Amino acid sequence: MSVMTPCERLCLPGRRIAVETRDDGAATLTGYAAVFYRKDDPGTEYRIFDDLIERIEPGAFRRALAENQDIRALFNHDASAVLGRVPETLRLDEDEIGLRYAIVLPPTQLGRDVAALVARGDITGSSFSFAVRSQRYDYLDGVAIRWLTDVDLYDVGPVTFPAYDATNAAVRAEADRLKAECLADWDRRRRAAAAAKSAVEAIARCAREC
Repeated sequence: MSVMTPCERLCLPGRRIAVETRDDGAATLTGYAAVFYRKDDPGTEYRIFDDLIERIEPGAFRRALAENQDIRALFNHDASAVLGRVPETLRLDEDEIGLRYAIVLPPTQLGRDVAALVARGDITGSSFSFAVRSQRYDYLDGVAIRWLTDVDLYDVGPVTFPAYDATNAAVRAEADRLKAECLADWDRRRRAAAAAKSAVEAIARCAREC
């Protein structure tokens, strides 16, 4: 029996999305569903809680895009609010900033509503759903840092509230699980580094004494 990889979401506030009108009159919604971490820009990391941060490494989406995964554009991650689908009405590109999307909005009431709300500035955030294929952890000053290095993509699109609900018990439980994973990974690497150092010192000592 196969085990499904849990679907996760990251939300990106504060980076405006835009509506453009094509020559054929169709409205296109553009923005970034995710951004890669940059040391000089704190806004490029996702602070889930005070003790848990998630960062995305460049290249994290490369495999998913190369595999032409069946990715949808959804409003608020709602499967009944479809805005587009690769490759015809949703285009995804990984550039130096992150995962950029362009959605050809449908000529439906939903499409017109989303375009109007984005144009007025009522909707400014984006989000994406994913499953982790590869990750690594760091631990610094009591903060667990989870790096996403390779993910499968499910959907991208605009969201009304691009933020985490820190009062949600399920979210906090998941954050605690991730932090525990981080600490375990950090401890394994610390022990491995200590063992490697001891081995090098032993070899050096033997070389001097033998």
